[in-house]
Amino acid sequence: MAQEGTRLQVDGSRHDWVEGRGPYMTRVGGIDDATGQVPAATFREQEDAQAYVLMLRQVVVRKGVPLAMYSDRHGIFVKTRKQEPGREERLAGRRQPTPMGRLLDELEAELILARSPQATGRIERLWGTLQDRLCSEWRLQGVATLDAANVLLAKHLVRHHRRFALPAQDPSPAWRPRPRDPDALFCFTFHRVVALDHTVRFGSQVIDIPRLGPRTQARARLLGPAALRRHPRRLPRGPLPGHLRPGQPAARAPCAWELSPSRNRHSQAASCPPSPPIHPTSRRGLWKPPLIHPGRSPLPRPP
Repeated sequence: MAQEGTRLQVDGSRHDWVEGRGPYMTRVGGIDDATGQVPAATFREQEDAQAYVLMLRQVVVRKGVPLAMYSDRHGIFVKTRKQEPGREERLAGRRQPTPMGRLLDELEAELILARSPQATGRIERLWGTLQDRLCSEWRLQGVATLDAANVLLAKHLVRHHRRFALPAQDPSPAWRPRPRDPDALFCFTFHRVVALDHTVRFGSQVIDIPRLGPRTQARARLLGPAALRRHPRRLPRGPLPGHLRPGQPAARAPCAWELSPSRNRHSQAASCPPSPPIHPTSRRGLWKPPLIHPGRSPLPRPP
């Protein structure tokens, strides 16, 4: 590639980076094909979709949006043939994208899938270089935790670029401008069906929403509160009002959520007071059972 930002090659490397002094870690990062620079990288407990979303967010914030991303055929990027299509996919006649595929579609970045291990040789050679250098340096420094590895990794990449990076043939970069609100894109999307009492379930929580329609979209952001959407309208931001269900503790009241970067779980960000319970209503006001309703008068027993 002649321009920087034309193609970003990404991959993960699970290795004993601290040589038994701590847990196994997976390094997730990307390398630019034109310059050999590593615009973003991070250490994680395992290779998951959240790690790639966080890594790509760093790339977009620091550099911009790449034109294409090159990766292997991992299930994080594309659904494999072993995964049976769901009901909505069978009705639509096509496979739904993964969370990473949805993010690339919204960023308008092309996803290129490698067809052989040799096709990702550039980033595989990068992993070999870093495994040789970082393991030796961290052995002398006594690094044994994930947080310490991420701090020293940023310092090592500065020296790595100074020695191994090369200028691109075309000096004008191909990075596209980053979106105005990156947090609105770098998130995980979940579709929910609105119940008859105008609530949706998000994890173990029950959220009250305005009366908009039968379906809504919940987005769990990586950095910040969750947001509810109904295409093309977005529901109000901020703490979401809600009410408690029978048997639900007060500490788990529906409120604002965030997706913890270190764990793939939905955690509550704050607590809010519950709103009054909802009663079944109609256009004429409160619903009252008729006089002959079975719940109002006992049914006559047969003789």
